[in-house]
Amino acid sequence: MISLLDIFLWFIMPSPLFLWQTGAFLGFSGIALGAYGSHGLQKYITDQTKIKNWQIAANYQIMNSVALLVLSSVNNPKTGKPAILAGCLILAGTTMFSGTIYLLILNKIRFKFLGPVTPIGGLIMLAGWGSLLL
Repeated sequence: MISLLDIFLWFIMPSPLFLWQTGAFLGFSGIALGAYGSHGLQKYITDQTKIKNWQIAANYQIMNSVALLVLSSVNNPKTGKPAILAGCLILAGTTMFSGTIYLLILNKIRFKFLGPVTPIGGLIMLAGWGSLLL
């Protein structure tokens, strides 16, 4: 039986293909940004803490890109439905968490207002992973 929630989610949730494509993009860009952090960023930034934080952001991005690729291909064992909600939360959280770290490292003064977004992104990532427990 189809519930009202199922109909609502059908309209607002992206397809598994969307998760696959965004997972692939996050993986591609995460590897590129990680390489830049290891080889190119050090020409402009000498603060080793910033370089370490850049690598942390890239690592989280790559790890969560793999999660999106997996989530696009599997169903929730309890409901038999794709784990789209978890994927959306992980995608949003990763974008907020890693994205704000990159921007703050590149120009802290210009993007200072984004500082509070980083921990919110981390919490949203946790919510995505936690939703897989339900």
